[in-house]
Amino acid sequence: MKKGNKLALGISLGVVFGSAIGLAIGNLALGTGVGIAIGAAIGSYLKQKQSNENGGKS
Repeated sequence: MKKGNKLALGISLGVVFGSAIGLAIGNLALGTGVGIAIGAAIGSYLKQKQSNENGGKS
């Protein structure tokens, strides 16, 4: 996989899925906010995982 900013990837995917969920439940603001929070958590996890695989470099 191409190196990139994992946090930005997680947040952007969170916004997409959060917006879709927000539209489905009729509350776009809540869905987007929850999506950003979950996306940031996933992005941080992926960044930490990548850092551990590289021996702490990154």
